[in-house]
Amino acid sequence: MRITAVLILILSLGIAGHATSLDAAYQQDYKRWQADLTNDLRTRWLTLVGLFWLKDGTNRVGGDHKDEIPLPENKVSPQIGVIEFHGGKAVFTAAAGAKVTADGKPVKTIELQPDITGKPTTLMIGDIKFLMIQRGQKFGVRVRDANSEALKQFKGPEFYPLSGDYVVTAKFIPDDKPHKVKIPSVIGEDQEIDSVGYVEFILNGQKLRLHALSEGDGELFFIIKDQTAGHGTYPAGRFLYTSMPKDGKVVMDFNRAHNPPCAWTAYATCPLPPKENYMAVKVEAGEKFSGRH
Repeated sequence: MRITAVLILILSLGIAGHATSLDAAYQQDYKRWQADLTNDLRTRWLTLVGLFWLKDGTNRVGGDHKDEIPLPENKVSPQIGVIEFHGGKAVFTAAAGAKVTADGKPVKTIELQPDITGKPTTLMIGDIKFLMIQRGQKFGVRVRDANSEALKQFKGPEFYPLSGDYVVTAKFIPDDKPHKVKIPSVIGEDQEIDSVGYVEFILNGQKLRLHALSEGDGELFFIIKDQTAGHGTYPAGRFLYTSMPKDGKVVMDFNRAHNPPCAWTAYATCPLPPKENYMAVKVEAGEKFSGRH
């Protein structure tokens, strides 16, 4: 989840870059961040009900659990169409009578564009949406239900109490030149993400160094794992976004460390922390994990 109102955050810091108190402006901004995080979960992740990897050839789509792409059986008919997949190209053909649409228009046959194009083909039938995703050399179909059970049962994320001890200023050490690095993921397929450098800082009396990544959105991205993993926080690690370096410094606000989507759904493809981002300290700040998934 993106950091907002960075200026407010920086003004809340002490001269040494360590927050001794978190004032009303900071707390108000933090509540907005929590609300944005919660809304992102509701709209993007809790509606996920399936992720199925395409096999070469014919992939049946419908409410029959034997289909290669099974949709919720109580929401669609047993067969609504097929996806012919060959060499990374996927073409969906609707079954006779199936009311499948794309961009509000009825679909008979359509070539599917994956999510990495920025303009994926999204097909819809009733409450159900599905689209093709690409992760490395793997292609799959991600399924959403606008009225999923996970969404109905969602009670909101839980957080540690806010603490100024977990807002620190780090030294930024840029890479000689930006380059892509392979980051492991939960699906066993490495993801390539831009590496921009490292940050060094002291937290809980220990000097730490973390690998800084970028997703091309004007922020630094950290995939971290600390000593609370599996003991209060998500076992696989957490995400943290920060503003870009200013004068060689980066504000690290661990109150905004949050769970990856995989903590909420089995149908996400989250990257995992690189080994250099395993932290030998407890970070009792940010989002907790209570074993929902």
